[in-house]
Amino acid sequence: MRTIIYKGNWYGKKRKVNKDKKRTCLIVNPDTLSKLLIRKPLFTKAFAYNFWSGSVDISLIKYLKKNEYDFVVIDKWVGEKILNQFLGLAQFYDIPSDSIKNIVEFYEKTTHCFPMIHTDMNDENLHSVIEKPSKKLLFLKRLMDVSVSLLSFPIVFPLVSIACILTKLTSKGPAIFTQQRVGLNGKIFTIIKIRTMIYNPEGYQVHTIKGDKRITKLGKFLRKTKIDELPQLWNVLKGEMSLIGPRPERGDIVDKWANENNFYSLRHIVKPGITGWAQVNNPTATPEESLEKLEYDLYYINHLSLKLEFKILMKTVGVISSLESL
Repeated sequence: MRTIIYKGNWYGKKRKVNKDKKRTCLIVNPDTLSKLLIRKPLFTKAFAYNFWSGSVDISLIKYLKKNEYDFVVIDKWVGEKILNQFLGLAQFYDIPSDSIKNIVEFYEKTTHCFPMIHTDMNDENLHSVIEKPSKKLLFLKRLMDVSVSLLSFPIVFPLVSIACILTKLTSKGPAIFTQQRVGLNGKIFTIIKIRTMIYNPEGYQVHTIKGDKRITKLGKFLRKTKIDELPQLWNVLKGEMSLIGPRPERGDIVDKWANENNFYSLRHIVKPGITGWAQVNNPTATPEESLEKLEYDLYYINHLSLKLEFKILMKTVGVISSLESL
């Protein structure tokens, strides 16, 4: 097989390796996941990369001896036997084994997303790659939800009360907005928010967009500061939601995306949240980018920990304090 070295992006555009002291990686036999990886801002900001398209054998070893990389990432599967032979050669020629990564592991570590590439997997196989958090961790998470909700009540109640009064005074219709959403294990619940749009007794079935004229002047402020989401603390206390988790969606939206990607239903193995990993990492995502947000949601579920919960809370507070939209 002819060996080809690519520099820069997938389409062959040249760029300097290790520009701005970026870490370097060689992606071996780039395939589908590599195409996704090099479009991720977190990866391109931190890494300079080359592609190697060719045999995974002594020729690659010789190249690596002459050209040092922080990581060697193997994308297209080359078979267990060939891979083991290559790892043996790497060890023999003193190439650090911990620098050789498979593409799935490397993708998660560098992008903080879960790579959804096996879209033909059945339900049994899906649950083998996305694990439900332990009962102990879920108990601690619930304890944090209730504690934070109760402790924040003296601050939240006046804010919500004032926001509701101003909403009634500045636009027609009820101050509180309710809607059916899909929660834990697909169970339907009623989400509570402060109304931020012009009242429509029939409801809206179309997602809001940037500059949406249906949003009131007060509603823009409530959305930007996330005050409109505060009534959902009642959903948290009732056990329907958590402070942190995948954002709950309407049933029709869930059905749409679940039909397009069978990973989507896995969002519901944990409670939905007021904020989440997807919201703090991709705050400007459009409805059409729901599957990109899903990568963050699945990463969150697979790596759920109290440390990650705290990190998301701090990021959320930072975004709100700077009045940036989540």
